[in-house]
Amino acid sequence: MSTNFSITEENYIKAIFHLQEVNGMVSTNELAAELDTKPASVTDMLKKLKVKKMVHYEPYQAFKLSSDGKKLALNIVRRHRLWEYFLVEKLQFGWDEVHELAEQLEHVSDKKLVDRLDAFLNFPRFDPHGDPIPDSNGKMAQQEQVCLTELPVQTQAEVCSVGSQSSSLLELLSHKHIGIGTRLEIKQRFSFDNSIEIKIKDQQLITLSKELAQALFVKKI
Repeated sequence: MSTNFSITEENYIKAIFHLQEVNGMVSTNELAAELDTKPASVTDMLKKLKVKKMVHYEPYQAFKLSSDGKKLALNIVRRHRLWEYFLVEKLQFGWDEVHELAEQLEHVSDKKLVDRLDAFLNFPRFDPHGDPIPDSNGKMAQQEQVCLTELPVQTQAEVCSVGSQSSSLLELLSHKHIGIGTRLEIKQRFSFDNSIEIKIKDQQLITLSKELAQALFVKKI
C-alpha cells in the first residue's frame, strides 16, 4: 500500500470512514456536506482515490473505502486519538481544546513515532472523549453503552463517551462538571420538553436538556 498521501487525501479518507461507519455506503453529497466542499470537488478526489485503490467508486453511485482505504483510515484515526490523549493527559489541555490540534498532528505518519507515542502513553484504549483508539493492527476496543436518554430512572451509570466533539458542547459539559468517568443517576424525566434531572455524586440535582442528554453515552454500573 502506497504511503504517499496528501493531507487533503487523508482528510477525505477519514471522512469517508466516519460516514460509512454510520450508513455502510456514502453518497457524494454526504461527503461534500461533511467536508464543506462542492460535490464536483468530491468527484474529482474520488477518481484520484480510486486510482490509488483507496475506494470502491463508480460515478453517480454510493461508495465506500477499499480494505486498504479502511486500513489507512484506521491509522489516521489512531494517530488523531493518540495525540488527543497525549495533549490532555500529558500537556493538560482541556478536552474541548484538542480536536483542532490533533487534526494537524494526525498527518505526521511516521510509524515508529506513533508506536512509541502509544507505548509512552501505556497503550490507552480510549481517547479523552471516550472514543476507542485503534491499536497498531487497527483493532478497537468495544464497550457496552447506551444513550443517556435511554437510561432507566434510578439507574446508576458512568459517562463513557460523547456523541460530538464540538467545543461548545464540551465547554457546556465541563461547566456542569460532567466528563468521561462521571457517575450519575437519572432522578426524573420531564415530558414537557424531554429534559431530565440527574444526580451526580456530592452535587445538587441538575437538569439537562434533551439535546445535551442525546450527546452523552453511559454504561450501567
